[in-house]
Amino acid sequence: MSKLNVNPTRMELSNLKRRLVTAKRGHKLLKDKQDELMRKFIEMIKRNKELRVEVEKELSESFKDFLIASAVMSPQMLEEAVAFPNEKVNMDITMKNIMSVYVPVMNFNREMQKEDEGSIYPYGYAQTSSELDDAIFKLYNILPKLLQLAEVEKSCQLTADEIEKTRRRVNALEYRTIPNLEETIKYIRMKLDENERSTITRLMKVKDIINK
Repeated sequence: MSKLNVNPTRMELSNLKRRLVTAKRGHKLLKDKQDELMRKFIEMIKRNKELRVEVEKELSESFKDFLIASAVMSPQMLEEAVAFPNEKVNMDITMKNIMSVYVPVMNFNREMQKEDEGSIYPYGYAQTSSELDDAIFKLYNILPKLLQLAEVEKSCQLTADEIEKTRRRVNALEYRTIPNLEETIKYIRMKLDENERSTITRLMKVKDIINK
């Protein structure tokens, strides 16, 4: 602890007392914010883990189907089959406020590109394999989870950054600002008491001199 470089006056003492009250109130609010952010962060981490396991499993299955399809179809035929998608995907990103942390909210809209709306397959069935159909179908269904996973992971990252900033502020108040203010207030009180005793001593000496 170290005291602040201030003049030991009653006005300064009053100002420091107000600053100390504000610092303690700010410390409590930041501490509460940190605890709530940690609670939400743990919830998001658990959700992130669940989504990642699901997404990785479904992607793995889809890639296996693609590998099988590529083994039974010629590379040129496979490339032609998926060259022109039947659907257009538009991404819409908005922000929401969670404890002063602005996290993304991601949504996407699907628009059919061709007249045969309702079909997700951009090719005919005559020269393609059922494994390719399965791979396309699984990828189609996994897109919402992929988007949700990206949203949760970004939210986790932003929340973790805010927790670290809040932790630094809490520590600065708890271990530096508040102790320094308390030490300075203690020093000023001692100085004022010392000055008051000195004044009383001088007055008593003056009184003794006058009485003599």
